[in-house]
Amino acid sequence: MESVTGQDVRGTLPPGLGDAIRATAEDIAVLLRGAADTGVPVPGSQWTVGEAAAHLAQANELMADIAAGKARTHGDGTPHSLAEANELALAAFAERAAEPLANMIVEQADAYLEAAGRPAPEGPMVTPLGPMSQAALGSYLLTHMLGHGYDLARALGRPHMINRARVELTLPFLITAMPRVVNPAAGAGLTARYTIRLRGGARFGATFTDGALAVSPQPPSHPDCTILTEPVAFLLMALGRLGPWGALARGHVLAWGRKPWLAPRFPTLFSPP
Repeated sequence: MESVTGQDVRGTLPPGLGDAIRATAEDIAVLLRGAADTGVPVPGSQWTVGEAAAHLAQANELMADIAAGKARTHGDGTPHSLAEANELALAAFAERAAEPLANMIVEQADAYLEAAGRPAPEGPMVTPLGPMSQAALGSYLLTHMLGHGYDLARALGRPHMINRARVELTLPFLITAMPRVVNPAAGAGLTARYTIRLRGGARFGATFTDGALAVSPQPPSHPDCTILTEPVAFLLMALGRLGPWGALARGHVLAWGRKPWLAPRFPTLFSPP
């Protein structure tokens, strides 16, 4: 596969995305049902396993409602507002037990898929990170579950559910969302053309012009820096779960071109919500 465009037929999802959403929700449910204590802290987070699972259940419901054409608001797209909206939502939702939350995560993923199988509302859907197509929204749901599913797996000492096929299905969302999560301070004044390649799979282009980012399914013709990344490491860096130097040290990232030194900077140009 050379590129992922995120284009969809209204009311349908790209091949494999629905199956990946359902399987990821079920993988997370299996993790939770095997948890003896949902009060275990999530590494690198202020949440416990129960709080992270409750957030997932709420987020799946939010995206199912959006796919069904219901008006929902959740922050203004900035990391601060999304974090605040998450905390307010969690404070109003008391469930922290494993079995009910596992069931809700699966049920709301199924509710999303049912809504996505119907003709979509007119125009783009309004999400916490701006307007999106049905394909991008489904990819958003998958990406969100994979990120928090990874956190839950680490907290519980279990294998995570991220793999190459699922990572490629996150690209429609990532390509849509990347310009919206640029860190203005980190990208200030930057002019550079990147080609991002997943090892054995997709590629896309990211072009900064004086700090403003344009992302394209097609790489630029003369990139300043080409970054080749192992797919799981790519998603973990994109979601702020893995730093660039750690990925480089493990051999998960290679870079070349006229300005290969731009590679470690790339993940730092974004503020994942």
